[in-house]
Amino acid sequence: MTVRVAMWSGPRNISTAMMRSWENRPDTEVVDEPFYAAYLHRTGLDHPGRDEVLASQPTDPAEVVAGLLGPAPDGAAVHYSKQMTHHLDMAEDRGWLAELRNVLLIRDPREVVASYVRSREACEPEDIGVWQQVTLHDELVDLTDDDVPVIDAADFLRAPEAHLRWLCDWLGIAFTDRMLRWPLGPRRSDGVWAPYWYDAVWASTGFAAYRPRAVELSEHDAAVAEACRPAYDLLAARRLVLAD
Repeated sequence: MTVRVAMWSGPRNISTAMMRSWENRPDTEVVDEPFYAAYLHRTGLDHPGRDEVLASQPTDPAEVVAGLLGPAPDGAAVHYSKQMTHHLDMAEDRGWLAELRNVLLIRDPREVVASYVRSREACEPEDIGVWQQVTLHDELVDLTDDDVPVIDAADFLRAPEAHLRWLCDWLGIAFTDRMLRWPLGPRRSDGVWAPYWYDAVWASTGFAAYRPRAVELSEHDAAVAEACRPAYDLLAARRLVLAD
């Protein structure tokens, strides 16, 4: 039986580093943001590399779902999907999520917005997916018999091994310390949008230590972060807290 893991986050949320971690397991195949093309097709948004993204993936969400639920690539024991919550069409049925082991990854919205606007000038609350994460969390609680782990990026970066060990135990798979380090540079799993967004991850070989820092935002961007703050706070109150 393939263990199908979906890690749901917004952008700029250590999600690509997390994908690197899981891809470095010998038993795991990963997929990078499989709904991205469907999202751009549906919304008409102009993202960096839009035409490349649309040409690289299915634009029909049903086709994406079939891929996520079908045979794992190369018969992998673990199939890990890096997912952006805001890529989902919230008007569509999401009962298929019950077939996956779903985890939510969150990050302080001021840090998310500050990172986001370095790659794309425009930023609105719906671009970073935090409110969609609240909706998704509540749906998943109703839909599945699983708890729905919520992991805060700051907590994770303070103790990556402890969090990864907890996740592996929750999933019923063995932890390997290969999840803590990975090769420098791009990987074959990276979406075609990687050159626009993945510079920091390409320069990494492991999780960076968490360092609180002052975040300066424009008036507009600060307002975006504050509009997302109540959603983040709701999720943060439910986040995984590991014993010391």
